[in-house]
Amino acid sequence: MTQAQVFETDFWKDANLRKVWDEIVPGEPRKTLPYVLTKEAIQLYCRSVGEDHPLYFDEAYAKASPYKGLIAPPSIHILLMFSCTPADDWMRTPGTVNAGQSWSYNIPARPGDTITLQARALDKFIKRERLFVVHDNVFFNQHGDVICSGRGQTIRPM
Repeated sequence: MTQAQVFETDFWKDANLRKVWDEIVPGEPRKTLPYVLTKEAIQLYCRSVGEDHPLYFDEAYAKASPYKGLIAPPSIHILLMFSCTPADDWMRTPGTVNAGQSWSYNIPARPGDTITLQARALDKFIKRERLFVVHDNVFFNQHGDVICSGRGQTIRPM
């Protein structure tokens, strides 16, 4: 098995480069990174969340399925969010709280797909002395097909 890509886990490392509340501009695209999704990354993710369906592990089973090959589970967007977001992005600010999200899934991601993310803040507001940002995220494969899209709210640290 090849080594899975290592992700930065020190969320304070680039804190001084991240946009603060006043600098987040609704509608402005966020900087994102392309990510090549590997079979190893899919399977490592699946093991970490306790997912053991053969569509994600067994090539013979997956080839005989309607998908005609290995796929990633729909929740792979969690891994993709971190993989496609640079360490200095405002979404990675320590103290950020997920205040809710909704996702739509179109097609499965597959090993070997080059994933790109289009992301932006849609709105920001203050409610009960908390700083909220509404944002959307759309993941594409190398063919321009939408894998999944989501909208969420985060509470930003003061």
